[in-house]
Amino acid sequence: MKKVEIYTDGACSYNPGPGGYGAILRFNGAEKEVSGYIAETTNNRMEIFAVIAAVRALKEPCELSIYSDSAYVVNAFENGWLDDWRQNNWAVAEKKKILNTDLWKSLLLELKPHKYSFIKVKGHSDNEFNNRCDKLATGEIKKYAGKIANEKEIERNGE
Repeated sequence: MKKVEIYTDGACSYNPGPGGYGAILRFNGAEKEVSGYIAETTNNRMEIFAVIAAVRALKEPCELSIYSDSAYVVNAFENGWLDDWRQNNWAVAEKKKILNTDLWKSLLLELKPHKYSFIKVKGHSDNEFNNRCDKLATGEIKKYAGKIANEKEIERNGE
């Protein structure tokens, strides 16, 4: 089974607002970048979606080390939150529904054929790959914002 390192990050301008995600997959010295944006979302959704997008880029079952600066994502797996949520029908003990259930379910399906572990990294620190993922995610938001500004300018000029 191939061993792949995955670094991920999500970002959101306002919360909710336009969001971006970025991921870097590393295997045997090769790297692949994955990124994109979603027009109306939250930071937590982008953090989860970054992992989904990265895992979807894989072509076969692998052993994954997934690095994220999101305590929300890492703790959901490493502290057993997901197991508890599923056992409680996607609710916390107070019967309050878990946010982002659609993405959690999608991520679990994507991860099914793989062996995986999640590792928390400090965000906006000295981790080269986390910083690159942050630039991918925020870069997608900037591209999106530029596209919207350009469309509004065209509308104003009657083009």
